[in-house]
Order: sequence, then structure tokens, then C-alpha cells
Amino acid sequence: MNNMSSTPIAPPVKHRSPIAGPPWFRLVLITTSVLFIGMLIGLPVAAVFTEALRKGFDAYADSLQGEYAVAAIELTLIVAAIAVPFNLVFGIAASWAITKFEFAGKQLLITLIDLPFSVSPVISGLIYVLLFGANSALGEWLMAHDVQIVFAVPGLVIATIFVTFPFVARELIPLMQEQGTEEEEAAILLGATGWQLFFRVTLPNIKWALLYGVLLCNARAMGEFGAVSVVSGHIKGETNTIPLHVEILYNEYNFVAAFAVASILTLLALLTLLLKTLLESKFSSPTRKH
Repeated sequence: MNNMSSTPIAPPVKHRSPIAGPPWFRLVLITTSVLFIGMLIGLPVAAVFTEALRKGFDAYADSLQGEYAVAAIELTLIVAAIAVPFNLVFGIAASWAITKFEFAGKQLLITLIDLPFSVSPVISGLIYVLLFGANSALGEWLMAHDVQIVFAVPGLVIATIFVTFPFVARELIPLMQEQGTEEEEAAILLGATGWQLFFRVTLPNIKWALLYGVLLCNARAMGEFGAVSVVSGHIKGETNTIPLHVEILYNEYNFVAAFAVASILTLLALLTLLLKTLLESKFSSPTRKH
């Protein structure tokens, strides 16, 4: 009978993850992040509402009910109501074409979708002024036919569409590439039509990413300043959106009214962050489909 070794077995050594680090290190990182976010987000948001309500709620309400303020709010809603659906359709069409088909110029289309991210909004607005302005060849034709693009609502819509059209497509393309084409191919083999394929197979799989992209697109459309500033002409009551109206009030030293109107965009930003968090919880689920 063989003798068994009497050497005691040492308990397994628990190794601390190098990523976790010591508690004090985690505390420093968390504290730094919270302070940084508080300085860049918390303090400006608090300052906006503090200044907006500095003379009381009645002055705040009067600032929002002024003629030019109401016109700016209405114009902003109109521009967003036109630009967002347009980019919704474009985003779905472009992402579907890029992820489901092979065609010449596919990489060029992907590059063009990212163009607004690399071009200054001011430059894009200037391009439309040069293209549709009175001194351009196209501008002369438009004036002859009594069609006004720049310094009018159509110019605001075009500029807003340009700066916002990547948002929906850029949310859908990675997701649709990850999902592949197996489900669509199976649906086609079962006799599904194009509309049935979209509404019963593709749309349910991308609905949360689609809503997420629309949310970001709408927030950018309502808050855009650079491009619309160039093409608007700053006509009070006609071509001034909310950001432009805020700038005018601030330059006129009407600080309470400026911050009161700016609070609308601040509330929109906070609502966007809330909805963004809710949609990300859906979009980041294990299947990313439900």
C-alpha cells in the first residue's frame, strides 16, 4: 500500500483583478468623473434656469410668450417636423441598401453619409448661400420664378437636413450589418413581399435603434445654430429659430429672456438624455431585437 503525502494542500490564492485596482483608485476615478460632468453639464444647466427665473416666474413666462419667441418656437418645430421625417426615410433607405446589397459606389455612399460630421455647419450654410443666393446663376433663375431659398424657411430646412442626415443611418448601419440577411432571405423564400419583408422582419429588428437615431436627429435639428445662422438672414419673426433668437436676445442684453428661451433647449436636452438612456437599455439588450 502506497503512502499518501501528508503535505497539506494550500488554499487557492485569490488574485485581485488588475483592472479593478485598489478601492482608493476607483474612488479617485469616480470622483473625477462626477466632478468633471458636474462642471461641464450640471453647472451650465443650473445657471440657465437660475438666470431665466432671476426676475420671477412671471417674467420667465412673459419671455416665452413674446411675439418673436413664439415665432421662433413655431419655426423650430416646423423645421424639425420636415427635416426629421426626411432623414428617417433616407436613413432607412441608405442603411438597407448598404447592408443588404452590393453595388458600385457603396463605399462612396458610406463616406458621404459621414460628410456632415467632418464639415463645419457654418461652411455648409455658406455653400447653400453661394448656391441659391441672388448672385449665383441658380439664384437668378429662382428670383425670376419668385422662388426664395436662402433667408427663408426652405433654406433653414435644407441646412438642417444636411447637418442631421447621418444620425439615423449611422445608428442603423452597424446593427443591420450585425444582423445579416438570413431572416430576410428566409422571408423571401416563404413568399413575403417587399413591404411584408420590411414591416414584419426588418422593422421589428431595428425599431429601438431607429427610435434612438430619430431622437438624436430631432435634438440636433432643434438645436442647430451654425448652418441655419448663415442661411436665415436673422429676420425677426420670420427666419429666426430658437438658437438664433437666443443669440439676438443675449446681444441685446436681455439676459432673462435669453436664458428663458434657452431653457426650452435645455429641457429638450434633458429629455433627450432621459429617452436616450431608456432606448439604450432596450437597444443594448442581449438580442438587440426586442
